[in-house]
Amino acid sequence: MSIQIEKLRIEDVKQHPIWQVSESRTGQVVVKPVKRLPVDHLDGRLVATQVVLANGDKVWALLGNVDLANARSTEQFLTLSVFNTQTQFNLARYHDAWYGREGPAQLAQFLGLAESDIFPISYDLTNLGDGDSAVLIGTIPREPRERLTRDELMGFLRD
Repeated sequence: MSIQIEKLRIEDVKQHPIWQVSESRTGQVVVKPVKRLPVDHLDGRLVATQVVLANGDKVWALLGNVDLANARSTEQFLTLSVFNTQTQFNLARYHDAWYGREGPAQLAQFLGLAESDIFPISYDLTNLGDGDSAVLIGTIPREPRERLTRDELMGFLRD
């Protein structure tokens, strides 16, 4: 059962927390649930979990680019999509070209909260995967602890 990624809903992610991402024959991005848990890798996968906002609220989210063996890579490339009823907001990272349109301020508008009520965002994936505890239990700050240069980012991608 593959579905278009844009059609993924809270009901789906509550039922299946890990989704394999692929491309359909027509070029659309589709996802398919991964049924065997815990997993030993999250390459090419999205993880659905409830994240905890700074104010203690829990919201459903999809995390991507989680490298179970590399906390630094995960911190730099982690993607976050937050659900609000039936829609999603995809948070841009500091190095994304669309950061000005889909950054922390716009996430705050989407959730109807102040940025200080949102960040840092906490997550816990310990029941879903096996790996580095610094990756499985983490936080997403408003601003990264470390900003890499373009060359450093590209170096990560080549490694």
